[in-house]
Amino acid sequence: MKSMRPPDMPNGTQLRQKSCPTGESCDSRGEVPQADGCASQQKPAERMSGDMNKPLISHQFLDSNPNLIQISSQTQPVGILGSGDFARSLATRLVGSGFDVIVGSRNPKRTAGLFPAAVQVTFQKEAVITPEIIFVAMYREHFSTLCGLSDLLVGKILVDVSNSTEQEHLQQRESNAEYLASLFPTCTVVKAFNVLSAWALQAGPREGSKQVLISGNHPEAKRKVSEIARAMGFSSVDMGSLVAAREIEAIPLRLLPEWKIPTILGLGLLIFFYIYNFIRDVLYPYIQEHKNYFYKLPIFVVNTTLPCVAYVMLSLVYLPGVLASFLQLHRGTKYRRFPDWLDHWLQHRKQIGLLSFFCASLHAVYSFCRPMLRSHRYQLINNAVKQVWANKSNEWNEEEVWRMEIYISLGILALGLMSLLAITSLPSISNSLNWREFSFVQSTLGFLALVVATLHTLTYGWTRAFEESSYKFYLPPTFTLTLLVPCMVILARGLFLLPCLHHRLARIRRGWEKETTVKFVLPTDYPYTEKTSRL
Repeated sequence: MKSMRPPDMPNGTQLRQKSCPTGESCDSRGEVPQADGCASQQKPAERMSGDMNKPLISHQFLDSNPNLIQISSQTQPVGILGSGDFARSLATRLVGSGFDVIVGSRNPKRTAGLFPAAVQVTFQKEAVITPEIIFVAMYREHFSTLCGLSDLLVGKILVDVSNSTEQEHLQQRESNAEYLASLFPTCTVVKAFNVLSAWALQAGPREGSKQVLISGNHPEAKRKVSEIARAMGFSSVDMGSLVAAREIEAIPLRLLPEWKIPTILGLGLLIFFYIYNFIRDVLYPYIQEHKNYFYKLPIFVVNTTLPCVAYVMLSLVYLPGVLASFLQLHRGTKYRRFPDWLDHWLQHRKQIGLLSFFCASLHAVYSFCRPMLRSHRYQLINNAVKQVWANKSNEWNEEEVWRMEIYISLGILALGLMSLLAITSLPSISNSLNWREFSFVQSTLGFLALVVATLHTLTYGWTRAFEESSYKFYLPPTFTLTLLVPCMVILARGLFLLPCLHHRLARIRRGWEKETTVKFVLPTDYPYTEKTSRL
């Protein structure tokens, strides 16, 4: 899970609301540098907080982590062109990792106060002379301002860390890194660090993203940039040539792509069951009996809808596995691809399960709040008055008491099992489990959660499914509709436990294929013209 950013800024950093200075370039993340202070009026020790001057990676941490690289004191300095917020975070991280950092700015006196005291802030022309590797932390439209440094950048490695907006990405045919390479053909351009935010650089790999995606046409240049990334505590991933830079630049623009289909599915089920419950429990009594139950819309109808959505979506997590098993049994092989719709369904099971757990949790919260509702209190008073008028001293119903006790107990147990499924789906937890442990939790305990949720639904309905009075306007109770898909899944999983189907499916998943034959064509003078050998 990615680290949280402060809500007031889009890139997780604290900035003062200042416009971009006319003589100073903004950083590549679309953020405005802090340019409200003059460096000549403050001492270096007073400009930076204590945390900014402290190394981000201690020597003890370097010794205990074999993935980190110890940078020697003779390491060549690293240059940064740009003085925006991302450049500041990058410089801070590089200094804490043992690098000598030189930042090139159009106005070094104004921007020097934004960087740690160990960072050398100078003019752009002076900053590119010594370093072999230079980070270009600018907008794409500011790349052309560096053309005056072409002679000094010959043979240098330029690391593009910029990103574009979604509209710019769709309009541009080439990536920012490819555009930078076309402006400086004598340089080696590498795309890297653009998927990290300024907050991730400051917080470190233990709290932010750990991967740095790298692309470029020169393996040696990519190797050097990878060493810098590992020295900073991140892991590098080689994405190939510079053509892949466009795909890398599209990653920060994505907004939960894997959640689109599950979210649409959940919203569709939510709308359907809400309208169904509204017609059955609110609109029908108002039309037929002239009873006003519209006060049920905010709480009662929502609380009746949420468990329906959670229950159906939990069954949809295990339904594609059942369909895949039937296909394998029918085909007699596992070496044929599933249909595209089934393949996508299988890939979205995690998101569907988490949305199911979310709806179930909301249902539990709504149910716990029911005694606080004013309508519930009035109903209790009305029932007490009716009992007095009927001259009844005891309204105890043994069957109803047992039903509610079992119903609530099964609901708590189902929610607990779903909590285990949700927790183990987190990458930090699932990576600590082996395959057998993960499969046991997600498959065995998940199916057990579906069975318990089914029992929870059955005890809620009890005998009302067979009562004629429960069918309003020819509409059955909602829980009878939700039982259709889960019962099909449970019945199919039960069939797969039969020895004849279980052993055959196990053989298919181990590589066995149905009717695998090898045909030998014998000479014409042989008594049998053809013979088939069955494997």
